[in-house]
Amino acid sequence: MAELFARTQRSVTHLEMRDAYGAGGPDYALWREGVPIDQIAQHGNVAPWVTLVGEHTARGVTFRRARIVSEPVSDYIRFEHAATGYSNQAAGERVRWLPRPRAADLALPGCDFWQFDGALVCWVFQSGDGDPAGYQLTEDPDAAKLCASAFEAVWDRGIDHEEYQPA
Repeated sequence: MAELFARTQRSVTHLEMRDAYGAGGPDYALWREGVPIDQIAQHGNVAPWVTLVGEHTARGVTFRRARIVSEPVSDYIRFEHAATGYSNQAAGERVRWLPRPRAADLALPGCDFWQFDGALVCWVFQSGDGDPAGYQLTEDPDAAKLCASAFEAVWDRGIDHEEYQPA
């Protein structure tokens, strides 16, 4: 991703549509053990992300992330919500949450994606268990149009992170 971020001139969007991502990693495990999220943020995997994204937001690239979530939310989504202020927002990302019923009538791609400057799309694949299963880049104009449209539809209906309270 670092190379794709470096090539980006204006904007990065990321749409997440799963309720869990694999085992969730070591930070999630610590959170489940009761370690406070602010302590995890100081010592976990958050700092590299904040540094990476922060470098690009400092040069004027906007980062927006939208998450479609089922309610009641999964433990993993509770963790993501708790961590968002320390990771995504600390890095300069804007984040919105959309409860799945409010997305029911939206035309959405079949998997998560990143989009760079409204054109290049990076499809993100996960296994059935949510483990990473690869990426695929495309500059197909139809894919770019679908992703841009889907992201904006979710973003327009989404709830800003500060206002969203996981059910």
